[in-house]
Amino acid sequence: MKVAVIGAGSWGTTVASLIAGKQPTVLWARRPELAAAIEERSENPDYLAGFQLPESLSATSNLGAVLDSASVVVMGVPSHGTRAVLEASRGHIDPTTPIVSLTKGIEQETLMRMTEVAADVLPDHDRSRIGVLSGPNLAKEVLVGQPAATVIAMTDSSVASDLQALFMTATFRVYTNADVVGSESAGALKNVMAIAAGMADGLGFGDNTLATLITRALAELTRLGVAMGGQALTFAGLAGTGDLIATCMSEQSRNHRVGFGLGEGRSLDEIIAEMNMVAEGVKSTRGILALANRLGVEMPIAEQVGRVLYEGADPATAVASLMMREAKPEA
Repeated sequence: MKVAVIGAGSWGTTVASLIAGKQPTVLWARRPELAAAIEERSENPDYLAGFQLPESLSATSNLGAVLDSASVVVMGVPSHGTRAVLEASRGHIDPTTPIVSLTKGIEQETLMRMTEVAADVLPDHDRSRIGVLSGPNLAKEVLVGQPAATVIAMTDSSVASDLQALFMTATFRVYTNADVVGSESAGALKNVMAIAAGMADGLGFGDNTLATLITRALAELTRLGVAMGGQALTFAGLAGTGDLIATCMSEQSRNHRVGFGLGEGRSLDEIIAEMNMVAEGVKSTRGILALANRLGVEMPIAEQVGRVLYEGADPATAVASLMMREAKPEA
């Protein structure tokens, strides 16, 4: 069995490391120099410097070589690059090969989730074998073996069970879920809320504010996720509440770091320039707001995040706008 992991960012590299302990695993990096460094040093110097990777994990920048004869394909490419990589993968992925997305984002131009992009680019592929891995999974904590859990969502239950066994380790517990839409949309939507949480931290607000924000954020992402076709119960689980809490509270979260900088009064361009990884929420917020508008779903927190990101609104003013909204029953 050969597993192909496409994308050598922090999470793609971490997942590849987990699997490499069980099955032959090849990691694809877009840049040849990064692939060479991982291959030679068993370390990802750009995204996980100082963390030793399994010697059994190999890496290359040759996409076809990674995909040919792969039994499982794991996609860890940022949302804005997923379509192009999948297009380059045509002819290398068998239509029955399971494809698992790690990406928590929305394609801006089409408003598609990543599994939808895969089905669109590979129309002959068995859609029941296109799924998502999502949960409260901060890469560095998982890589060093701190206890964590996640969800593998795929409509083919038999394949989902096989993948569950593939990803699961003594410290990384994997559950299955047939709700691909809910699991995937929860992961994409929470990034917007993590930016909001970061802004609250950057403004110096305390635990009451953060608890209020996370609770209301869960209500928002559940409303939109259900309107997209997800199941409400999914948002109460690891892919929803679990991921939301971890991303909103952790300084390791890229989206939280973006929000924190904005709350401190720094410009978005300045914050992004200092980061070598993609904060999906920065790109996804626009698409999520467009989805909410299309589906007629009210998302006041996301709207204020959008105002700060794209219109230069002051974070403190955005918070005041939320607090002064019309009083109503909790829902």
